[in-house]
Amino acid sequence: MSKTKIVVLQRKELIYTGILIGLGFLFILLFVFMFHGKEEKKGKDTAQYTPGVYTTELSLNDTLLNVQVVVDESHVNSVSFENIDESVSAMYPLLEPTLTDIEKQLCNNVAIENISTTEDNKYTQTLLLDAVKKALSKAEK
Repeated sequence: MSKTKIVVLQRKELIYTGILIGLGFLFILLFVFMFHGKEEKKGKDTAQYTPGVYTTELSLNDTLLNVQVVVDESHVNSVSFENIDESVSAMYPLLEPTLTDIEKQLCNNVAIENISTTEDNKYTQTLLLDAVKKALSKAEK
């Protein structure tokens, strides 16, 4: 005849074993989700914009200016005015130099939030940056 074997397990051992198995399973899931998420983010960073030419209107008193932004998939290629005439340039002399400064910074891969502003033409820069942000929001994927 076979002898009946009785195994005595203490409740503490069962609880500790269950907790360790649960933690091990959670760590495995954590590692899977961490490494899986990084691959998706890399793909999103490479294609930031839809390539093309985007414009937005900038209103200065009774004059409407078109701010034109040319982008490719990953960065800004140029920022310019589309329809500026001499009278507007004479009336607002800081417009073109300020836009040129913004264009240089954007073309050097500076994020639009990190563009440096000067106290001399802060209002003009803020006005132009808002217009450029509107154009870039049209280009974002």
